[in-house]
Amino acid sequence: MSWLQDPAAWVGLLSLTILEIVLGIDNIVFISILSGRLKTPEEQERARKLGLGLALISRILLVLSAAWIVSLTKTVFEIPLPGIDEHAREISWRDIILITGGLFLMWKAVKEIHAKLEGEDSHHDSKVAPKMAAILGQILLLDVVFSIDSVITAVGMVKDVSIMITAVLIAVFFMLVYAGAIAKFVDKHPTVKILALSFLIMIGISLVAEGFEAAIPKGYIYFSMAFAVVVEMLNLRVRGKAVELKKNTVIKT
Repeated sequence: MSWLQDPAAWVGLLSLTILEIVLGIDNIVFISILSGRLKTPEEQERARKLGLGLALISRILLVLSAAWIVSLTKTVFEIPLPGIDEHAREISWRDIILITGGLFLMWKAVKEIHAKLEGEDSHHDSKVAPKMAAILGQILLLDVVFSIDSVITAVGMVKDVSIMITAVLIAVFFMLVYAGAIAKFVDKHPTVKILALSFLIMIGISLVAEGFEAAIPKGYIYFSMAFAVVVEMLNLRVRGKAVELKKNTVIKT
């Protein structure tokens, strides 16, 4: 822990912690939506906590296996692209994981949007509810995808494993504190849930693009997401004022 006396190490810890928290927000949204499929609030709360616990364990294990994670960038096979690129596209295990995870994320988000728009979401209690193990399995799959991406980035930012683990612990603590509030807010406002699911589709597209070495700059993605969130917050405030005005009018009459 000699890095505690190194100012540069503290800067690296701060940068890495911010990165982990940003990636953690994606995890919180995904965990909140999946856990919301369970029947009781107690099960939903337990699924959120277990999901975040899995995120913590998977990230720490992957940090400790950083050398193996970096080795995932080695080429497994090549895809020739005649007429598009004179060089074949190299595909590594990391690319395969990102592409698979991105496709799964897009499929899951589209499925949830379809259920919400078709009214299936409000009647899921009458059907066979998903089991806790199935929900946690899906959460773990995406935890691993997000973790691999963040660990590879972390290895390029800092070299000390203890700094990486400290950043992960801080980020997961942040996620534990705010996960419940974010889940309740998303569940309370249907338009916010649709917006969150749309973000997951965007992130899925980003993962697939990165897997094919056509990465979309994350700054563009997060800026567009932040802009959409600001617009939605304004819409919620306008709708809230409209409801309040309507109530006051009814009371006066």
